[in-house]
Amino acid sequence: MRISPGALLVVVAVLVPFVVEFRTALSWFGVELSVLESVALAGVFVLGLLVWAMWPQNGGDEMGSADSN
Repeated sequence: MRISPGALLVVVAVLVPFVVEFRTALSWFGVELSVLESVALAGVFVLGLLVWAMWPQNGGDEMGSADSN
């Protein structure tokens, strides 16, 4: 895992206000997002973050590396 579970929780918690403010900023440019679309966007961000966090750091198999954690 690339990031500790505690740090992952903090990053996910910081994403919530980011998505809300992103929705507000988009409205300045005439792009309106519904609440459901905002939740979907947050879900995509969290899913992408989880995929990145769970992906092995060496980019390949974790079993063959002697220095993996």
